[in-house]
Amino acid sequence: MINDQSTPSLYTWAGGAEALLRLTEAFYRKVADDALLAPVFAGMDPGHPRYVALWLGEVFGGPAAYTEERGGYEFMLAQHLGRAITEEQRRRWLNLIMDAADEVALPDDPEFRAAFVSYLEWGTRLAVQNSAADATPFHGAPVPKWGWGVAPPYIAP
Repeated sequence: MINDQSTPSLYTWAGGAEALLRLTEAFYRKVADDALLAPVFAGMDPGHPRYVALWLGEVFGGPAAYTEERGGYEFMLAQHLGRAITEEQRRRWLNLIMDAADEVALPDDPEFRAAFVSYLEWGTRLAVQNSAADATPFHGAPVPKWGWGVAPPYIAP
């Protein structure tokens, strides 16, 4: 049995800040070439891939760098308000980030990928809801903290 103190965070398991930055840089290269998503991110701040990497790092148990630098959940929420993200765009976003995860060799063990995809599904569905014209999002939430769920990785003793 693994105790909580010996189980690495998803952030650590993924490879830390460097791995998440490689992920988001690869992802946004794909977005730039995608007819459905490129218009959504047109005029994107050149620092956007880094900011998303900071967000994912904080969500997955890394340092609170996104909160310190960008303002946490409220700032992230503000980036989605009124954007009217469609289900088709959400699904494409998921497909491209999973392709980017493979491209940059994020861990591909089932436990990590299940936790990773679980957050991405939850987060993108929330983004769609919060981006709707009639959205009434909850304000004041903390940055979510995502963990392994019910299947932490097996680490041999």
